[in-house]
Amino acid sequence: MTGERTITVNPEDVKKEILAKYPPKVARKRGKQITPVSSEEDKGSLTVGANVRTVPGIITQRGCCYAGCKGVIMGPTRDIINLTHGPIGCGFYSWLTRRNQTRPPSDDAENYMTYCFSTDMQDEDIVFGGEKKLKAAIQEAYDIFKPKTISIFSTCPVGLIGDDVHAVAREMKAKLGINIFGFSCEGYKGVSQSAGHHIANNTIFTHVVGLDDTISDAKYKINLLGEYNIGGDAFIIDDLLEKCGISVVSTFSGNSTIDQFANCHTADLNAVMCHRSINYVADMLEIKYGIPWIKISFLGPKSTAQSLRKIAAYFEDQELIDTVEKVIAEEMIPVEAKIKEIKPRCEGKTAMMFVGGSRAHHYQELFRDLGMEVLSAGYEFAHRDDYEGRHVIPDIKIDADSRNIEELEIEPDETRYNPRKTEAQIKALEEKGVAFKEYEGMIPDMAKGSLIVDDISHHETETLIEMYKPDIFCAGIKEKYAVQKHGIPMKQLHSYDSGGPYAVFKGAINFYEEIDRMLNANIWHYLEAPWQKAPELSGKYAAE
Repeated sequence: MTGERTITVNPEDVKKEILAKYPPKVARKRGKQITPVSSEEDKGSLTVGANVRTVPGIITQRGCCYAGCKGVIMGPTRDIINLTHGPIGCGFYSWLTRRNQTRPPSDDAENYMTYCFSTDMQDEDIVFGGEKKLKAAIQEAYDIFKPKTISIFSTCPVGLIGDDVHAVAREMKAKLGINIFGFSCEGYKGVSQSAGHHIANNTIFTHVVGLDDTISDAKYKINLLGEYNIGGDAFIIDDLLEKCGISVVSTFSGNSTIDQFANCHTADLNAVMCHRSINYVADMLEIKYGIPWIKISFLGPKSTAQSLRKIAAYFEDQELIDTVEKVIAEEMIPVEAKIKEIKPRCEGKTAMMFVGGSRAHHYQELFRDLGMEVLSAGYEFAHRDDYEGRHVIPDIKIDADSRNIEELEIEPDETRYNPRKTEAQIKALEEKGVAFKEYEGMIPDMAKGSLIVDDISHHETETLIEMYKPDIFCAGIKEKYAVQKHGIPMKQLHSYDSGGPYAVFKGAINFYEEIDRMLNANIWHYLEAPWQKAPELSGKYAAE
């Protein structure tokens, strides 16, 4: 943790200012999602309202269920034709917007990420049904590309008119002889894109995982879960793991392939990066196939080193442990040199971050490395356990929105269930500090006096900026220009906008340089919004 804060704004005052603008009923609801961190001692008792519906009329950063399923989880797969069944706008919205990158092994290898596949539903399809059009689109895609797999994504109109994408998938699978499956990921399902993550996890586990039992002869085999290769992050993570001698069987789902998903049950350990988007698969792989999972982070050099050591400790091989220590020592040399160079220019400055997944949490380490303070942070689509830790899961109330999402009943596989570690071995590793199935959440890393805001709105963003006056704001593309008009730099952490990769040691150096450049660019001091130059005219009606 950092030392005493240098900012004197009282987070309780900020919360009161935010809620004062809302009607009483809205204020009561939003009040549960805005949590001041008043003291270190109170952290264990803090509760953050999360995974609840956004209040209608509030401008939110959230995406929809379809965006979480197609855009986040399935978007980074290169050899699956991801077909959006719906209006063209939905398909276009989810097409390469997160800067997911891929690296096919050869020029003639399957790579469909550059294409946007959609049934382009029109008014007549809404009236008379779109199943016929969906079948034709699947046939056309197969005739042109001859893919191994086609997946179908339901959008809002599909759910409203009742098109049965699963029946179409079964029919076309039998006809074409390839794997075809559908996602009931209509945009209105759940409360955010988190519902889409869950649906995608369930469907991939049901229709793909376990189809290939080939076991590689690699010595240390892991799955990397919750890494989406934004800006090339997965590339340098893979390079680092290869340098340590650790083999990645499957990545969910950056630079991924259908064959990796099919073979992932042969790994010996699941390493979870983005807890919210992928913990479902981690749990199911453990229950059905006996693969334990650990929470790791490759964002920040200290977290990267800790994660590598955690993986090495799991395999209990001194050769791997020694190799990992050697790699960490080598990689930290340029990182420490870069921090020494940049920290004097950034120290004492402040940041805010409101990003989906675990990014609003894990990027805080990179700012602390530069001597910066994180004043306020929050997620778009978190559940309570993402803030408070997994120990609160039994206490989370299951509401109607959560019941919309199917919970798969998973049992140990009759022939392939193979616990990688005995209960005694797991207990021995836990006694040495290796935590399994555990995530402490974001609260422990929040500084005293900071403010947690879940599902932040536009009004709340502007209030935070006006009261705290942060030096940099981190969020997504929808907030970018609104934030910049306040005269402060906005770093896009959803898709990096530009730049990256930012993962592991090499990526940390890139991030330090990017933040240094943004914070110390003089242009922000000269920026004025149009209304600052020409104030808005106001008037009132008078009765005649």
